Amino acid sequence: MPSSSTLPQRRLPLSEWYREAARDLPWRTSQFHHVYGAWGTLVSEFMLQQTPVNRVIPHLEAWLARWPTPSALAAATPAEVVQQWANLGYPRRALWLHRAAIEIVQRHDGLVPRDVDELLALSGIGDYTARAVAVFAYGDRHPVVDTNTRRVLARAVQGLAQPAPPSRRDLALMESLLPASDAESAVFNAAAMELGATVCVARSPHCELCPLIEQCAWVAAGRPDTGDTRRRQAAFEGSDRQARGAVLRMLRDAPTGGVLLSAVLPEWPDAAQRDRAVDSLIADGLAEADGEMLSLPR
Repeated sequence: MPSSSTLPQRRLPLSEWYREAARDLPWRTSQFHHVYGAWGTLVSEFMLQQTPVNRVIPHLEAWLARWPTPSALAAATPAEVVQQWANLGYPRRALWLHRAAIEIVQRHDGLVPRDVDELLALSGIGDYTARAVAVFAYGDRHPVVDTNTRRVLARAVQGLAQPAPPSRRDLALMESLLPASDAESAVFNAAAMELGATVCVARSPHCELCPLIEQCAWVAAGRPDTGDTRRRQAAFEGSDRQARGAVLRMLRDAPTGGVLLSAVLPEWPDAAQRDRAVDSLIADGLAEADGEMLSLPR
């Protein structure tokens, strides 16, 4: 690993690169922050978890047009929330966001809190999301580490082809690299994420475009294959996740009363998998069974 004395040189070119190369995304604009404030940041971070940016943008715009404040979302029903989430995937996030909105209204007078510990106490919010809101909405100095950032740290600082499984050490390492000022640390956090998303990608990284190429420990070592300890996501086709999604689509398209349990995906090739999907949706609060009927939560 490079000595700590080399770390400050890594900050300047990364931040300068970001100011020139950053993608034009809605949640990065001053207008977005002026209209939606920290609530807009929180909603965008919920949606961006495990979902590509291009899929999130239209859903985010529609969501904030309908529920521009925590109070507005808190007044919605769970069924409306799941319906609006549509095909974003991992729909439990919608219910967590709804619960978080209710908690923000009850505990914080409808204002998204600034304190990381208070953010962590809200439903569905972990280390990354809490710090992302504090940094990108409020401008505070905290390390923000997502999958893309961890890959940049692994290669540029640790000389690894891929990051090790997440740990608290990631936050400590990012903290050691942050500029002293709040404003510049926010830029550096965003720059590391952007670099991992667009240049230092998981497969076939574009090292020739990287502002850190002359300081990257992995490049200096000849880009060795150091092994890949990442947990790989199971295939979607034929999975329980696919079955759950199919059931939810049927419920979203159904009349208000829902559908008969006996009519849920009658042509699904694996009846046991279909039934597991229904049971798990009920257990997660994403569906309700009332007698012979299945519907979205009321």
